[in-house]
Amino acid sequence: MNQETTWSNRYRDAGEQYLFGTEPNRFLAHRFALLQDGRTAVSVADGEGRNSVWLAEQGLDVTAVEISPVAVEKARRLAAGRNVELRFILADMLAPGWPPVELHDGFDWVVAIFIQFVGPEARQRQFAAIKQLARPGGRVLLHGYTPKQLDYRTGGPSTVENLYTETTLRDAFADWEIEELVEYEDEISEGLGHKGRSALIGLVARKP
Repeated sequence: MNQETTWSNRYRDAGEQYLFGTEPNRFLAHRFALLQDGRTAVSVADGEGRNSVWLAEQGLDVTAVEISPVAVEKARRLAAGRNVELRFILADMLAPGWPPVELHDGFDWVVAIFIQFVGPEARQRQFAAIKQLARPGGRVLLHGYTPKQLDYRTGGPSTVENLYTETTLRDAFADWEIEELVEYEDEISEGLGHKGRSALIGLVARKP
């Protein structure tokens, strides 16, 4: 089963509910002030819109990229209900021909929240794909789970290879300026998909 089918099934199975809720990721929301240092943002693997819609509510010019048409339709409904406008692009960041022409200008912010659906080999291509989207001087904000999350099992991948360590992220962004890299634990409540004590890691890095 490919990624589009897998994720569309998950979002469809949630019915009228939103799999990861409708509120923004907490790591992202707590950096509200930092996000004002920029005008444009792209949220990759955006899902049902909770993060992209929130970014648009902060006054940013937002593009959301997502592989699942089911998720995009739910994201459009969320945006309409919250009275914000943003651009939706149905695309696979790991497919040939990335990035789409609509993304060629580059963004002040590239937001990547819980995109840990690939292992180490594909992750190199995934990180290269998101780094391409940042303009010179732009930033990537990345949030995910550490290997300790396998002890909690409150969301995220079930294989350790998909999880991030501090070394993983330092190596991946060695040619960028790492402004923040923090590993921590928190109680999170993000819809049906993420709920409970979690082992987390967050990164903010600036492109040269």
